[in-house]
Amino acid sequence: MNAELWTAEPFVPDSRSLAALARAAQSCTGCPLYIDTTQTVFGSGQRDADIILVGEQPGDQEDRKGEPFVGPAGAVLWRCVEKAGLDRDRLYVTNAVKHFKHETRGKRRLHKKPTTLEAEACHPWLDAELRAVKARVVVALGAVAARALVGKPVSVTRSADEMFEVDGRDLLVTYHPSAALRAEEQAAQIRERIVADLRRAARIAG
Repeated sequence: MNAELWTAEPFVPDSRSLAALARAAQSCTGCPLYIDTTQTVFGSGQRDADIILVGEQPGDQEDRKGEPFVGPAGAVLWRCVEKAGLDRDRLYVTNAVKHFKHETRGKRRLHKKPTTLEAEACHPWLDAELRAVKARVVVALGAVAARALVGKPVSVTRSADEMFEVDGRDLLVTYHPSAALRAEEQAAQIRERIVADLRRAARIAG
């Protein structure tokens, strides 16, 4: 398949039902990432969520369990959500890319960053989720999600006080929680930034 022709668009139904979208996503072969994964990992949450959180892609545990943010990075995220005082049930969580991109080393499957073409191929699913979920505020977790939503590269470190717009909604950019796992010396600072941005998103959402 020519990489320039990769797109999930033919697989996305004309529906605002999250259940229908999630079912259809399981059959998506819009880019080659589906070949070496367990399943499509679609978003999780309710249509009337207050805030949409968008990460990069599923990890190993997410690929096995079929749910977003259930691995180590998810543990960091949910601690930040709790510290920020947000109701987890009022969040919709998803990823810019719905399949786990990885390389195998021995028995381990190690994360590989999705390319721009892979994120763009998967974007019709993210568009469908944005149409289906009524939340006023979107939070991009990390640079891959930010680029997918803004349409151009965004510096996470330099966007602390910036506000963007996506689909007529306010968009904040913060760190992906996995950054706190990779950068031990800056882990506390990264978590504090995520918490602060989640609180800001909650204030905007009202």
